[in-house]
Amino acid sequence: MNRIEPTKQLAAASIVVPAAAVIIWPSQLWLLAVFVVWLTLASVYWIWTERKAYESRIESASADIQQIAIRTLNHHRHDWMNDLQVIYGYIRMNKTDRTVQYVEQIRERMMTESKIAKLGIPSLVLFIQSFRTLTHSLVIDWDIDGELNLADLNVDGEACAKTIIEVINAYRYTVQPGLGDAATLCIDLLEEDRKLLVTFSCDTAIGEIDNWRTQCNKALEGSPLQLAESELDSGYMRLQAQLGN
Repeated sequence: MNRIEPTKQLAAASIVVPAAAVIIWPSQLWLLAVFVVWLTLASVYWIWTERKAYESRIESASADIQQIAIRTLNHHRHDWMNDLQVIYGYIRMNKTDRTVQYVEQIRERMMTESKIAKLGIPSLVLFIQSFRTLTHSLVIDWDIDGELNLADLNVDGEACAKTIIEVINAYRYTVQPGLGDAATLCIDLLEEDRKLLVTFSCDTAIGEIDNWRTQCNKALEGSPLQLAESELDSGYMRLQAQLGN
């Protein structure tokens, strides 16, 4: 692809030569014919290279998505192996109460995963499911009210999802690294009183508060989701979007 781009620019620039000849010798019809043919060939080549560039971008995006899916599946497989080992250990030690408790935790986690899968915006679902492959310094604890589907709400679900992703990334890039466990970002999604409410609550201090505010304000520009409070607070932030009738 890097070899095609310079030749595309060269083909476009080469039109100058026959164009100049036509201007200098306007009475020479054969020069005009050469210019038309030259322009046609250059245009065809330009269109071909643009199509190749588009195909290359599609292939690259597809490969990126496949890699994300593979990493996500590997993480889920690793989690399930850990869960099975813990359950097997409790069973071997005849700790029935601990086994039941751990299985209940798995059930609650699976219920949350199911709610995430039903959010209705593929980009948001993929981002959430693959988030653990992006960073080890921040984990997200989701609390989704019922079976919320952003695509079914009378609001721009894609724009809301984009804002949520960008706000999460603002925390991800600015959270203060800890010496022990990863920081936890609690996110609540709720539909209430004809409003979509999204609450962010982080248990760790933000390392670059000004940068965090800048990123959050940028995420809110033109978004249906806006601050429910008057100002940004790194520890607690609530966004709301008014739903139509």
